[in-house]
Amino acid sequence: MDAPTPAAAQCRALWALLLATLGSAAGQPLGGDPVCTARPLAKYSLTFTGKWSQTAFPKQYPLFRPPAQWSSLLGAAHSSDYSMWRESQYASHGLRDFAERGEAWVLMRELQAAGEQLQSVHEVFSAPAVPSGTGQTSAELEVHARHSLVSFVVRIIPSPDWFVGVNSLDLCEGDRWRERVTVDLYPHDAGTDSGFTFSSPNFATIPQDTITSSSPSHPANSFYYPRLKVLPPIARVTLVRLRQSPRAFLPPALDLVGRGNEIMDSLSVPETPLDCEISLWSSWGLCTGPCGKLGAKSRTRYVRVQPANHGAPCPELEEEAECVPDNCV
Repeated sequence: MDAPTPAAAQCRALWALLLATLGSAAGQPLGGDPVCTARPLAKYSLTFTGKWSQTAFPKQYPLFRPPAQWSSLLGAAHSSDYSMWRESQYASHGLRDFAERGEAWVLMRELQAAGEQLQSVHEVFSAPAVPSGTGQTSAELEVHARHSLVSFVVRIIPSPDWFVGVNSLDLCEGDRWRERVTVDLYPHDAGTDSGFTFSSPNFATIPQDTITSSSPSHPANSFYYPRLKVLPPIARVTLVRLRQSPRAFLPPALDLVGRGNEIMDSLSVPETPLDCEISLWSSWGLCTGPCGKLGAKSRTRYVRVQPANHGAPCPELEEEAECVPDNCV
């Protein structure tokens, strides 16, 4: 057998180098994201806290059929080549079903497919629903260096297609795991339903819009507060790393200062001022009065939204004016 020429040997060496480079790149995050080298696996407790109170969000606050509440939480630990949702991007079919109706089957299938085909989802986790606007629910999850990002969604009930959540929150910082992370959450619009209020009937957005943060400019929207530059957080999530012992996973020692701040925060709920909203004036009524003298006519308007939390009070709802009677007596 002939000895390989120098050119052929050089070609094989370059090919081997290319394969090695591609093989090592396959396990790295996409888009030039920083590489996590933390070891070993890490476990976290996740606590979701609803802060949706009538004091903080008085406009059209749902009191019944159904009252303000939160759906179950659905999330995943994943790599950077998967995205459950992202602001300014279109919602997937699974997220649309979850945000509009609370149905999780399609979203679960999308997570499963990402795990099987792309190996980008390490674990799917969930937490029970919260039956009121304020309350807590919790879950545990596991991450490792290849899958150090966490995403989840929780539906706002009732609402057209509004939700809260986090997108690709990285629990890794270089070669170590973050011990505690707290994130304030704000409402997002999935861009699939055009309803303005919590109880709006289904009204599909055609064509579909992108996911946006809910800072609406339309006065009819339930989150329209013209006196606020930024909405107060409607929820909060806290992730705490669990310590691993030979026998079990134990939470870290309590941070008494942090706990005290959380308690004070729960007591000092922000009071969002809600101004009175009134209708337009009705038409003037008939001018009544005796012949040869000035009569009177009146018109009315009604209250659309009652003021709350020191908002602007309602003006007079009835107005009278002098007139010349049309049919005097």
